[in-house]
Amino acid sequence: MFLVASLSILSLAFSITGSPLEVRNSSITLPLTRRLNSYNGTINFLQHNKARVAALRGYNTHGRRADSIPMTTRDLAYTVPVGVGSPPTIYNLAVSFGSSITWVGASTTYVKTDTSVFTGFPVPVKESYGPEGEVFFKAMIYRDTVTLGGELTVTNFQLGVASTAEGLARSKDGVLGLGPEGLSRNTMPLAVLDTIPTITDRLFEQGKINRRVVGIFLRPTFDLDDRSGELTFGEPDNTKYIGTMVYTPITDIAPSSSAWGIKQRITYGQEEILGTTDGVIDISIDLIYIATDAYERYEAATGGTLDPRTGLLRITRDQYMALQPLEFHIGGRIFSLTRNAQIWPRSLNPTFFPDVDFDNIYLVVVDIGRPSGSGLDFRIGYPFMQRFYTVLDSSEEKRRVGFAPTQFTDAMHY
Repeated sequence: MFLVASLSILSLAFSITGSPLEVRNSSITLPLTRRLNSYNGTINFLQHNKARVAALRGYNTHGRRADSIPMTTRDLAYTVPVGVGSPPTIYNLAVSFGSSITWVGASTTYVKTDTSVFTGFPVPVKESYGPEGEVFFKAMIYRDTVTLGGELTVTNFQLGVASTAEGLARSKDGVLGLGPEGLSRNTMPLAVLDTIPTITDRLFEQGKINRRVVGIFLRPTFDLDDRSGELTFGEPDNTKYIGTMVYTPITDIAPSSSAWGIKQRITYGQEEILGTTDGVIDISIDLIYIATDAYERYEAATGGTLDPRTGLLRITRDQYMALQPLEFHIGGRIFSLTRNAQIWPRSLNPTFFPDVDFDNIYLVVVDIGRPSGSGLDFRIGYPFMQRFYTVLDSSEEKRRVGFAPTQFTDAMHY
């Protein structure tokens, strides 16, 4: 029997409580308590995101149901509790589209059990992961049992166990890599295997899911106590989106082709600001990055002015009311961001921008740092994914990304 497990995501950080699992109608909900994790002073997520964008440019170019587990936004990154070993130790892993490796031990020490099998000596690893940018760690390779959502298990899963780690926030224990398998190529230069199978691959190979598919449901962050979505393995959760899912193939243009890269064009109102080109979808990014020439067109059209304290375009209330739809043309369909979807949640200003006024209005569209034509002309972060259900399909015959509107596509946040 195959399990359908659905667990909630929270925004901005929380810890697992000791409450038992709640089972309803073949779904499993894991009770969570959120805890805001911040650093002293301003959280410079713009700098972190730019490091993340730059890191990708350096990448090497060469009859069952779904299972869902909870994610949370923590330090501007989504995390998910994952058990390793038997009995399992719980690790809060950052969800990454820019990595295909799952590894633990950055904060919580790896606990060996009877299911832990050592397979390789420490090897140096450099990965691109946002918002931290590049993460360096020395990992020993183990095979172990991995538990998702307290119920779904994968045996003999190959993962990295960090003996040292630099560049990852202390609130995270490691990374759950959901990127294409090829992203692990050459990240472990001393490892025996050329690539390491992903968690999605292993779930499929062990018969736990019927498709190599991950569905991601997020919703806008309204306040610090808002639940915001789920991560589903095996098939999209059709109760979380509206209408028909639109798929587009992974681009063959590097470096976007090494990740979840797609083709699209972008318009603002009636103006095309970015012609059909290549870029990536990335849950690790807190903003929407577009090529410099497209950004300059957007800046001029909106009337925004750069605020050096935040690195974001600031607009007045009148300019906000005059904002036009920002439209992403993907797979023959238009995915439109409303004026509210184009701004940073003002309720988070005191947390992330303590030196600015609470009511300041900032746009989430920023400059990627180079003109279009680089092969990475946009990086679409979770401000877009909070408005549209996203599917990552790594099936061998059709690697593709899917999108569909949700009940939160036109929602308001403050």
